[in-house]
Amino acid sequence: MSTSFEKYQKRRLQSSYLSVILSIAFVLFLLGLFGLLVLNTKKVSDYFKEQASITIFLKDDVSQQTVKNLQTVLKSEAYTKSITYVSKEKAAEIAKKENGEDFMDFLGYNPLKNSFDLYLKADFVSPEKMSEIESNLIKNEAVFEISYDKSLISLLTKNVKKISLWVLIFSGIFTFIAMLLINNSIRLSVYSKRFTIKTMQMVGATKRFIRRPFVVNSLKLGFVGSLVAVIALAVALYYMNQNFPEFGFLENTETLAILFGSIFLLGLFISWLSAFFAAQRFLNLRTDQLYY
Repeated sequence: MSTSFEKYQKRRLQSSYLSVILSIAFVLFLLGLFGLLVLNTKKVSDYFKEQASITIFLKDDVSQQTVKNLQTVLKSEAYTKSITYVSKEKAAEIAKKENGEDFMDFLGYNPLKNSFDLYLKADFVSPEKMSEIESNLIKNEAVFEISYDKSLISLLTKNVKKISLWVLIFSGIFTFIAMLLINNSIRLSVYSKRFTIKTMQMVGATKRFIRRPFVVNSLKLGFVGSLVAVIALAVALYYMNQNFPEFGFLENTETLAILFGSIFLLGLFISWLSAFFAAQRFLNLRTDQLYY
């Protein structure tokens, strides 16, 4: 009978430990994902910014040499990410594919102009800076017209700032929630031993002696939970990089190492702190208060 009860108690204890480990791992994993989001917010926003382009239409009477010279000058500019020359013939082919009909059949000529598609570096994609670039480019004698979606650039800049701010706010809130959840999991595991704590105290054991096994055990659970979270985070990061290689999630290895290390140490710290204060709380309670 006693053997059966001991097995039951052992299974119950193992189930409790597993629950704590999974709680710690899940919370830290989600916190790590938020950390990745914070670290890559600028990178993701930069990617979308750099998809916006300025189209530089050229005059019809401009020589090929002048076009090459202009292209060389534009490539050397600090704001240039990349530049593509689009001939009027190629532009006509693109228009034909998009519209499904050849407009030159009824016009009899190609009204389009040779152009450059200029893609800017993310730091220069803002209404003010693009307006300044436009003012400088239009002065060039080879340039006929400058075109880009001003309302889209304005909206993109405004939304990127809002999103960055809200990501930081939610990350702070979630960090606080993560600490509370891990703390509650550890406290519940200590709560189940509250009568053992009081019994040891009644037979003369010091608070430090009673507290030590709970703190050590919680550190072990925190270690395993943190390790599981870091492994899961590494797997998630690998698949994110496989599916979205353009964002370069694995480029900044030092920052990622700091993030992973911080998640791991945070799990240990919260586990230690929660066990310490939970044990201390039950040590300070009177015997009759243990039932409430």
